[in-house]
Amino acid sequence: MIDMVKKFFTKVAAPGGQDRDSDRTHDIPVATCALLLEISQIDGEFSEQEREHIMAVLKSNFNLSDEFASSLIETSEKELEGSVDLWRFTNLINKNYSIKEKLGVIETIWRIAYTDGRLDKHEDYLMHKLANLLCIEHRQLIDAKLKAKKPG
Repeated sequence: MIDMVKKFFTKVAAPGGQDRDSDRTHDIPVATCALLLEISQIDGEFSEQEREHIMAVLKSNFNLSDEFASSLIETSEKELEGSVDLWRFTNLINKNYSIKEKLGVIETIWRIAYTDGRLDKHEDYLMHKLANLLCIEHRQLIDAKLKAKKPG
């Protein structure tokens, strides 16, 4: 399982190696997980509540087992530590997701940002940066934010 996650990062780092459709079902969860982890850690705190929320999102959205979701989080954490930017993750999502799917990802990221009940200035900055990288308009970003903040 962990090899599948490592394969994604090796493939993305290799020149021209990320356009294989057969791996899309594994690549998108990895890219999404990396973005969720980045927003959860940008404020300098990564709570157990945020980790549990990310686990639930991965399991629900991608039909993953507890074991695979945990492996995905661990490997993504290591990759983010050595990552210079988020472009490789957002680029993969841009190439494979419709605008509706990307808006779903942004809404999910907003939910992770609000897990602790507040929005840190670093989280807000990152959300705007991700919107740019994912080619999402400001209006759409704010709509997703409002949906994510709604109780229930």
